[in-house]
Amino acid sequence: MAAHDLSLFRHSHAYDPGNPGAEKRTWVVVAITAIVMVVEIVAGMVTGSMALLADGWHMATHVIALGIAGIAYLLARQWSKDERFAFGTWKIEVLGAFSSALLLAVVAIAMIVESVLHLITPEAIAFAPALGIAVLGLVVNLASALVLGAGHDHHHGHDHGHGHHEHGHEDHAHHDHHGHDHAHHEHHEHADEKHHDLNLRSAYVHVLADAVTSVLAIIALAAGLWLGIGWLDPVMGLVGAGVVAWWSVGLIGQSSRILLDREMDAPLVEKIRAAVETDGDAVIADLHVWRVGRASHAAVLTVVADNPQPPAVYRERLACVPTLMHVSVEVNRCPQGDCP
Repeated sequence: MAAHDLSLFRHSHAYDPGNPGAEKRTWVVVAITAIVMVVEIVAGMVTGSMALLADGWHMATHVIALGIAGIAYLLARQWSKDERFAFGTWKIEVLGAFSSALLLAVVAIAMIVESVLHLITPEAIAFAPALGIAVLGLVVNLASALVLGAGHDHHHGHDHGHGHHEHGHEDHAHHDHHGHDHAHHEHHEHADEKHHDLNLRSAYVHVLADAVTSVLAIIALAAGLWLGIGWLDPVMGLVGAGVVAWWSVGLIGQSSRILLDREMDAPLVEKIRAAVETDGDAVIADLHVWRVGRASHAAVLTVVADNPQPPAVYRERLACVPTLMHVSVEVNRCPQGDCP
């Protein structure tokens, strides 16, 4: 067996550079939230305040959710060079976002149940201490939101081209040319196609949701303390639950579409077709596109043409689609008389 230098045909499968800044900020917020959680639980046990205890355990759910985001970053980074992940580890971050979104949905359901129960069977509320807790929660969540929102998504890439071998064979009345080209195009972020860090967004939504519910709680508790409108507290709980549920559904939809590789209705698909079929001869008979990074995609396509070109030619046509980081091309000559 002849020895060949295959280095030109191999490349890293770590398609997304990661987001180390977001990872650090996430752990900072986990630490802040965990400290407040412990303080509230201990204070609640010492003072006998159920309101403090309840808010402390509520903060625990956010520590779990934020911890999921942090662990997702950690695992994606540690396993980034593990070749068992065929298209990199970026989807670990998306899985973290999906898990956090599910937890957010559970929180929304719990808020709805609790609010309805308080509407049906009103309970006495210690408005003054509860108001103080709500204000403390708002301050902590605003600080956490500022930490998480301090950075922006920066995508940096390098232009790498890896052309795989091409080979052909004669089969009866037509020639088939099969080749696979794997390419790393320069990675740009377009103004009309910004793909944010869903893992970071899931952490941010948890913090923001808690901030919104804190604001609503402050309004309701202040109304109860100074105006005697006790029923406003569970009503605001329902409003807050609706906001949290809305954000949760949106985040679940975004992350699940990526996890299920539902990209075939994206504008990118039409860009690929237009670029390859530009000569009026080549037709893409089969196309698969999926996301391998925040703004990175992979594509596998089968091209059929009367006068087929080498796969490298079609790969070059896709240079105008910079988010394509991994491309495999199969080229076939159209069977005589079968093509339009």
